[in-house]
Amino acid sequence: MVSKRRFIQGSILASLLPFQYRTQASEQDMQGRIAEIISEYASQGVHRTGTEVDHLSADWLIGRIKYLGVDPGESAFPFQRVRPLNASFSISELNVTGLPLFDCHYTDSKGVSGSIGEIGSDADIGVAMSIPLASSENGQRIHIARQQGKHKAIVIVTDDRLPPDGPATLNAENFKDPFGPPVLQISNKHWPEMQKAMRSSAIGRVVVQCDYVDATARNITARLPGQNPELPPLVIMTPRSGWWACASERGGGIACFLEMMRGIKESGPMRDVIFTANTGHELGHTGLDHYLHANSDLIQEASIWVHLGANFVARYNAGVRLQYSDAEAEKTLAPFLKANSVMPVKQTKQGERPLGEARNIHDGGGRYVSILGGNGLFHHPADDWPDAVNMDLAAKWVNAFVQLGVKLAS
Repeated sequence: MVSKRRFIQGSILASLLPFQYRTQASEQDMQGRIAEIISEYASQGVHRTGTEVDHLSADWLIGRIKYLGVDPGESAFPFQRVRPLNASFSISELNVTGLPLFDCHYTDSKGVSGSIGEIGSDADIGVAMSIPLASSENGQRIHIARQQGKHKAIVIVTDDRLPPDGPATLNAENFKDPFGPPVLQISNKHWPEMQKAMRSSAIGRVVVQCDYVDATARNITARLPGQNPELPPLVIMTPRSGWWACASERGGGIACFLEMMRGIKESGPMRDVIFTANTGHELGHTGLDHYLHANSDLIQEASIWVHLGANFVARYNAGVRLQYSDAEAEKTLAPFLKANSVMPVKQTKQGERPLGEARNIHDGGGRYVSILGGNGLFHHPADDWPDAVNMDLAAKWVNAFVQLGVKLAS
């Protein structure tokens, strides 16, 4: 970890290169800055909330903000971090390690044993293969099974369209109120053996032993003062935590966050612009909830919120989605999409509850523009630099949002 800390600090110092931001930035310069930010972020390690890597990453982001000539701030809060002690599934000669859900109940060191079968069956241990989305068909079946408590334990096998090594994990939407039986998430590497065991009504054993440790989470913030502080502020937010290295899941949003800060600062904004990079994304938006609790009036007082969400720089199955609170928000972004030759694959219907952190603003009655997307490596350890990132697409989307930010700040 010492060597990683030195690498992060050294990378920051190496990034101090002179440049002049232009609204029509050269694609090469833009790509270079984005690549540097995403590669540094991904190299830090596993970005789970309240871990040592999470704190190193917070310090790195503070350093990045300072080097833009902006004064950073932070808001820290205590929470109980889940610490996995033993997370495994065994049948016959096979023993597989995995990662527990972070919002279920856990076992002791002995675990639970019993018959294994398809989720929803009469088996003691229910098994389902699923992508890491609660809204998917199998994701919903898993949620219902958890609510019903029919199984002693549940094993989620990562969908076999994802790489075989490592589990693609579900977010802990109920982190503050855990429920249901112990749930273990494992890779799909041994799926054939598991299917065979399920057909033969084999006996399996699941251990999901965890404890809770006192931890601290940190939201990183900044504020650019405008020429007319009486104008309602613009707010730009992005999550900064996740299950793994999160190169394409989180890296694009963080790079865009910093590029928007750079561009808006140099444009001389008329209104105040507030930036917040929140931890706790994978734990039911815990960090954003903390931020909004302390700044509840800001949801509706802000002129608009810009949400830089997940995956919009992903190389595999990105499927970029845009979300707007209203027609005027959509109209404002439209010319910058055209100028950068980008269009979303999907668009959330206005009035419909949006995905990601934009939902918190929607629920509070605020205005927003939001970008996020799909990802063929979503929540998987293989979401790493550089293979998981589409740099050509990243530069275009980031530039479009920098131009949007300059416009909204003026």
